[in-house]
Amino acid sequence: MAFPNIIRPFQIEGSDVRGRLVRMGSAFDKVLEQHNYPVPVARLIGETLALASALAATVKYAGVFNLQAQGSGPVNLVVADVDSEGGLRGYARYDEAAFEANPEIKQTIPKLLGSGHLAFTVDQGANTDHYQGITPLEGATLSECAQLYFRNSEQLETAILLASDLDGDESRAGALLLQRMPEAADIIRSEEERDEEWHNAVVLMSSLTPAELLNPEIPTNDILYRLYHENGVRVFDSRPIEFRCRCSRDKIAQALASFEPDSLADMKTNAGLIVATCEFCHTDYEFDDGQIGKLRGT
Repeated sequence: MAFPNIIRPFQIEGSDVRGRLVRMGSAFDKVLEQHNYPVPVARLIGETLALASALAATVKYAGVFNLQAQGSGPVNLVVADVDSEGGLRGYARYDEAAFEANPEIKQTIPKLLGSGHLAFTVDQGANTDHYQGITPLEGATLSECAQLYFRNSEQLETAILLASDLDGDESRAGALLLQRMPEAADIIRSEEERDEEWHNAVVLMSSLTPAELLNPEIPTNDILYRLYHENGVRVFDSRPIEFRCRCSRDKIAQALASFEPDSLADMKTNAGLIVATCEFCHTDYEFDDGQIGKLRGT
């Protein structure tokens, strides 16, 4: 059974708990096809893609939601972004020598990324304000780091389960995100009741194993119904996601045009070309002397 590439919004009936369930197969595969990552790095990218997709689905925007973690460890940068049309891409920068020396680096944030920060950015284009949130990398896992951000900076209780798997014919990644929204005006309950609802929702979420989240034999809705059938769960239309890089020759040319002539000259290969490579999809863009001159308007 093919693994889906979707974001499924849902709500636990009669409560303030909302959620997003993300599952991706071929979309994750296509991100990995562009690179040759060590296994721990590839798994980290899968979790980052799933987290970015889940968080992007909680925000109303017309543009790009970007999630990136920068650190001092053997992985110094991991990036994922999701546009408002469901286009997804990501990449990582890492120390090849560190993974050659220790290919089984433990799959934790302190071991992979070290100290640093996690940043969320919503970019809606030119002439608009960018929203950005930043939090230190203080958790053992990517989900813990994100949860700390929402608890401390947004005062929004959030629980996140992330998983990624490279075994089998298709790589898979997934996320289950719960958020406790402000109390709805049409649902009157005591604070103790609301606390219990949230606690129960998180406990039930923790009963879901990564293997179940990534199992192509378990339909997406069945996961939610199994977890929350007692209270009832309302599922909404899914949003498809797919690998899509937004790079183009024009965008690369605009970036190169910002450099001084001496810097452009230093970029030339022995063949007299400037070769710019997109870090997301590894597409090469070549510019000869005539094209380089046009970049500077000469």
